[in-house]
Amino acid sequence: MIRKIVPDVISGQTLQMVSPYDDVRVAAKLMRDKKIAAVLVMEGERLVGIITERDMTCRVVAAGLNPDTAVCANIMTKNPDTLSPDDTASDAISMMRARNYRHLPVVKGERVVGMVSVRDLYAVYNTELQQDLRDKNAFIYGESYGASA
Repeated sequence: MIRKIVPDVISGQTLQMVSPYDDVRVAAKLMRDKKIAAVLVMEGERLVGIITERDMTCRVVAAGLNPDTAVCANIMTKNPDTLSPDDTASDAISMMRARNYRHLPVVKGERVVGMVSVRDLYAVYNTELQQDLRDKNAFIYGESYGASA
């Protein structure tokens, strides 16, 4: 079965976003409070970047920046690669592996409709593997055969 990003992998997400002019602490607190590892950086309705935990570690902490004075525009990944809702889970995994990403925004036209993570993709494939295992066990052990009297 081909799994599309929307609705098979993600759907109904509440997008978490910051402005490029917000200080970095705003993004860090949002990530902490929402228990997420990435936020969208939006200028109005336009996606201009993404900030991840890795950005926080490498571009803020390791660089010795003050999160109260550094702004999101200075640490975000600008103009991030994106997926379309019609892209497949396989497309997402391929892009993530090739470019060493863990999060990708999902964009339809000019509008951001979600964010897919490696964890989201793992959950889909894990569910598929569990179902495949159940189906194979049913076949091997005859659970799908019915004996009628």
